[in-house]
Amino acid sequence: MSAAELASGKGHTDENFPVASFLIAPRHRPPILAFYRFARAADDVADNPAAPPEEKLAILADMQAALKGEGGASPEGAALRVALRDSGVTDQHALDLLEAFRRDVTKLRYADWDELMDYCRYSAAPVGRFVLDVHGESRDAWPANDALCSALQVINHLQDCGKDRRELDRVYIPLDGLEAAGETVEALDQPRASPALKALVGSLARRTEDLLAVSRPFAGQIRDGRLAYEVAIIQTLAESLTTGLCRRDPLSEKVHHSKPQMLGLALLAGLKLCAGRFR
Repeated sequence: MSAAELASGKGHTDENFPVASFLIAPRHRPPILAFYRFARAADDVADNPAAPPEEKLAILADMQAALKGEGGASPEGAALRVALRDSGVTDQHALDLLEAFRRDVTKLRYADWDELMDYCRYSAAPVGRFVLDVHGESRDAWPANDALCSALQVINHLQDCGKDRRELDRVYIPLDGLEAAGETVEALDQPRASPALKALVGSLARRTEDLLAVSRPFAGQIRDGRLAYEVAIIQTLAESLTTGLCRRDPLSEKVHHSKPQMLGLALLAGLKLCAGRFR
C-alpha cells in the first residue's frame, strides 16, 4: 500500500486557510507546494479510517526514508527532498510533521492543554517555520508563528471534534476538561452538544484567543510584504472563527467562513496591516 492509495483528493485550495496563495511570490511557491503535498499525503495516511495502524506507520517510514535519501519509494518525499536542496531549507520541519502524524496513528487522547500544545509543536508550528525559512525571514518571529499555527490547529480540532470522534475515535479535547465538565468522550457522539460540552468548547476557544493575542504582532514582524499580508489574513480569519467557536455548537453547526466572508475579512486584514505599517 502507498500514500497515493490512501489519498483523500483534498488539495491546497480546499484548506480552511490560504496555502501558497497568489500572494506568495512565484519563486517561493514551488517549495511551499512541495511541502504541502508531502504534508497532505502524510495527513491522509494518518487519517484514513480503514488502513491498519502498522500499515500507516510503514508508509510514513517510507516517506521519511525518501525525504532523507535513504531509499524510500515515496514520490512526495523525493520531491520535497529536491525542493529542500534547491531552496537550502532544512528537512527538520518535515521530520517534525512526520512525528505528529505518527502520533495521530498511535495516540487517540490528550490528557490536558499542555499535552495538546506539545502535539501542536510538531503538527502545526513546523508549517509556519518552513514558510518563514523559505522567505529568509528571521527566526525571531518563531514564537509568534508558533502561537498562530497552534491556534489554527486547535480551531480545526474544535471545528471537527465530532467528525474526528466518529470516524477515527480521535479526541483532541483534553480529557481533564471533559472530566471537569462532567462529560466523557461519548458526549461527542451526540448530534448536539450538551450545555456542559458547549461551555467547554467555548473555554478552549478562549484559550485559543490567548494564543492569537500572542501572534497578533506576527505580520508586522515579517519583512516580505506579500507574506505579511497572507499572515495578516490568516490571523483575521482565525480570530473570526474563534469568536464563532466561543458562541456556537460545532456538533450541530458548521463554524466556517463563506467565500464572501473570507473576502471581506481579507480586505479588513489588508487595511489593518497597512495602518500598522504606516504607523
